[in-house]
Amino acid sequence: MIPIDLSGQVALVTGASRGIGAAAARALGRAGAHVIVNYLSSEELAAACVEDIRTSGGNAEAARFDVSAEAEVARAFEDVMKRHGRIDILVNNAGVSKDALFLRVTPEMINEMIAVNLVGPFFCTLHAARYMIKQRRGRIVTVSSIVGLGGNPGQSVYAATKAGLVGMTKSFAKELGPRGVRVNAVAPGLIDTDMTKGMDREAIAREIPLRSIGSPDEVAGAILFLCSELGSYVTGQVIVVDGGLYT
Repeated sequence: MIPIDLSGQVALVTGASRGIGAAAARALGRAGAHVIVNYLSSEELAAACVEDIRTSGGNAEAARFDVSAEAEVARAFEDVMKRHGRIDILVNNAGVSKDALFLRVTPEMINEMIAVNLVGPFFCTLHAARYMIKQRRGRIVTVSSIVGLGGNPGQSVYAATKAGLVGMTKSFAKELGPRGVRVNAVAPGLIDTDMTKGMDREAIAREIPLRSIGSPDEVAGAILFLCSELGSYVTGQVIVVDGGLYT
């Protein structure tokens, strides 16, 4: 078994103040990576995630920037390179969901979801890849959703953005593979996060073959695999983490 040791590597996780992003940041930190915890509005939660990583013996810092603003993304990666000299791992996790039947979707809802869920990962991958190409090495993991694979009533725009991430991931993998950069995605199902609050979880869990909703840590495990040498020959793939719901 190849041990997961990310010592000496630098990882940036977007939307890492809570949920799947925070779990991924903690997992990478436990594996030895220096983790940059990105956030936009939840400074207190981001600081708590950083403290969790440090308490467990890892290294981390918080970085505030808007993934949908290219100038902010560019400055953030420039800062990482100036201070650390490398960027090894990018986890595109930041996302928003504005649920509504498509006849009631507003232009503002469409624009926000496209900007954060689709354009944001594009900008982050663009700027991370420029440095990773020079290193001839890097791993990029983007958080999509089973909604992007199978659709869902009331989530047409969200589904479109998450489906777009799948196409982007496969295209990036083909372009960046020859340069030593692996690009993959994970597609979580029903996960215990703020996005699933208010749902009838027990009723939904009965429809899941494993009979339970997932935890952020279970998604983080798939992300950690893709960022490690255990996944050294995996690129352009979408790993579904849904307890069999989409099967």
